Amino acid sequence: MKHSWYSFLIILLIFSCESAPEKNTMEDFIYADSDFVLTINNLDNFKSNTGNNNFIESLSKTEHYKTFTETLNFLNQIKSQQPFYINLFKDQKDSLTYSFVTKLTDSVFTLDSLKITREPYQLKGLAVEKVNIDKQIIYVSKQGDLLIGSNNTSHLEDLFNGNTKNASVKKIIQTQDKDASFSVYLNNGSLKHIFKNTTIPFKTLTNNLTFDTEVSQNELVLTGITKATDSSSLINVFKNTLPQDNQLAQITPSNSDGFLSITFNEFSVFKDNLDRFNTVDTITKNTTLFDNIIEFGELYTDTTSVVVLNTIDVIATKEALLSEQEKIEDFRGVNLYKFSKPDLFKEQLKPFITLDKATKYCIINQFIIFASNTDALENVIINYQNQTTLNDRPYYKDISAGLSSQSSILQVLNPTNLEQLVTSNLNTKQDLDFSKYKSSAFQFIYDGDFAHFNAIIKQSKNTVAENSITEIFNIKLDNDVLNTPQFVKNYRTKQQNIIVQDVTNKLYLITNDGKILWKKQLHGPVLGRIEQIDMYKNGRLQYAFATPNRVYVLDRNGNDVKPFPMKFSDQITQPLSVFDYDKRKKYRLFVTQGKNVLLYDGRGKKVKGFNFKSAKEDFNSQPQHIRIGRKDYLVFKTEHKLYILDRRGKTRVTPKTNLNYSNQPVFDYNSDFITTTKEGKLATITTKGAVSVMDKNLTDNNSLVSTTKTLVSQSNNLLNIKDHTLELDFGTYTPAQLFLIDNKIYISTTDKQTQKVLLYDSNGVLQDNFPVYGTSAIDLKNIDKDSNLEFVTKGENNSILVYKIN
Repeated sequence: MKHSWYSFLIILLIFSCESAPEKNTMEDFIYADSDFVLTINNLDNFKSNTGNNNFIESLSKTEHYKTFTETLNFLNQIKSQQPFYINLFKDQKDSLTYSFVTKLTDSVFTLDSLKITREPYQLKGLAVEKVNIDKQIIYVSKQGDLLIGSNNTSHLEDLFNGNTKNASVKKIIQTQDKDASFSVYLNNGSLKHIFKNTTIPFKTLTNNLTFDTEVSQNELVLTGITKATDSSSLINVFKNTLPQDNQLAQITPSNSDGFLSITFNEFSVFKDNLDRFNTVDTITKNTTLFDNIIEFGELYTDTTSVVVLNTIDVIATKEALLSEQEKIEDFRGVNLYKFSKPDLFKEQLKPFITLDKATKYCIINQFIIFASNTDALENVIINYQNQTTLNDRPYYKDISAGLSSQSSILQVLNPTNLEQLVTSNLNTKQDLDFSKYKSSAFQFIYDGDFAHFNAIIKQSKNTVAENSITEIFNIKLDNDVLNTPQFVKNYRTKQQNIIVQDVTNKLYLITNDGKILWKKQLHGPVLGRIEQIDMYKNGRLQYAFATPNRVYVLDRNGNDVKPFPMKFSDQITQPLSVFDYDKRKKYRLFVTQGKNVLLYDGRGKKVKGFNFKSAKEDFNSQPQHIRIGRKDYLVFKTEHKLYILDRRGKTRVTPKTNLNYSNQPVFDYNSDFITTTKEGKLATITTKGAVSVMDKNLTDNNSLVSTTKTLVSQSNNLLNIKDHTLELDFGTYTPAQLFLIDNKIYISTTDKQTQKVLLYDSNGVLQDNFPVYGTSAIDLKNIDKDSNLEFVTKGENNSILVYKIN
């Protein structure tokens, strides 16, 4: 039995529903007492990007995560381009309750499960439908153009009829970025801890937190704000202070578990705020030790911690320590002293500092370092002098590049402490492998009456040897890969993105760090390569291509550019050819239908004055544009005839000998036209029409690719590169490809049988560390800011791989 969400919506539309008239926006159905509010801007991309993220994949092993995903399993049955709000909280029975709201307009919903029942359900005048999807029951209703649902009838009724008092929550959520992968709102009771220091529970820190999330395969970047309404929240101890540069990484050993850094411009203001928070008499135990500091913090190890003060006047701070000058030893030229106030920092700087046995200290430049034993101090000295602090580590530099250099609170954690933080919040004993996350950071930047929040959880790049090949990422599509992935230019970043299609004809655009930007459902498979054009001559590139019955032009967001797509009743039989004769962005789009060619300009209008009507038989390759000298040649080819025309479609060259041509393209080689015959011979045609044929021992299953000076031919396991003939292992090879990058030529082919990608130079020399794993032809370019080349290929049936050649 087939079920569709569309029929369900029809049922909803015929119901009459009386609801509070003021609740007519999606934000009106945000539940203020939710533990979490999840904002999904694009549900399809959300599923793909979270499914491809390694950190989230690690969490999927936990029971908490499994419960969460099972509860929201109904999302797998919904396909919508509209934003979603999902409220999540624990009810009085400690069961996970949720509700959601989205717009009906322009939404497409499908219920694919065969195990589904539907029935009307009445709630105090509210028209509801009870839907059972694979034994999961949800209750749904509508308000205007909104669809609202929940797994709890009481909660659903409250959303419609109750006073949710969510004005403040709505205001915060309205700050979320509509272009983010997804956004999260957290109430102060939703997390246990956000710091390693468990004496700072999340509910003590602030009232709420919202952040936008950018997701790629190896990285999570969180950006948002938090606001607390009263002095009982710890974040407000930074009121009337200015954040400073966080410098503790300069003194933190790379073998530490991380650090917590606290900054301010005036300690006295900060201390007054902190004392009010701690309800401490500001007169008690005043000390001049802190007068000139702009930063303090704690460095963590697996057995103890170290307290660091960062002073702007080291002489004055030393004077405050005149009574603490009993020397213990000299270690590598640094004096170690006794300290007589072991509980000073925990008492004066709680809850930020936990060390209560600060019995020793030393001074390194502007840093005053306190610890409970000399081993901890010596470890700091060794790493500082050996330049092996966190600040010297590339993985820390990598994450700090994405953070603000000045913050009120900065916490940096190593893999072990990141795992402890996650397992504590998820209440699990599951072992999570975060070993690749060498350094993760969380920061708050106080600004007026709120604070900015940033966090980076990122896999560290492995140190790679010169000439090695490393896999950058492996992205899974929703379905099996249909065609060869290719690189396309990102006109904004001047780098490269990846475009690929799956077997359901869904087109994906993916960034060069593995984030799926959008998906576009097409009416058929893409023919050949996707071209890029600048339709409006403003530097913004569009994607142009053909499927069997349409010609598409898409903008950078995957939206159709009018008047495209152009629909054709007769089948398009060759890839779309796009020519820009004079490099003036005056595009010509050639559409091939059997033996006919239709010509359009870049705006989709038919071009007048093109006089070529049709061939006598179907074209066996796509139209080509070749420029030799100052003349343009349009080349069309059938099995028995080669048409070499001018721009208006008139014959410019007539071959003097008829041949049986293969389906291989025609190339400009040494200022002649070259292709192959069905018999596997090389056919050369001069601009005067003279024809010569050369036997290169190719079979009828041959391929050809060429630049003006380098010719590459291939048949079976023989690969000819200029004058070099390479006898490859027997296998099933993709047609050889030729890449000209920075005046160097590369030739690639892939053995689909053994799943090996091969890459040669123009002299037939196999490049270092090849072959590598891959199951399709490749695309090769420099896709990012460094000087190394990358290539993309198909991996498993539903995945694509990107490699870097170091």
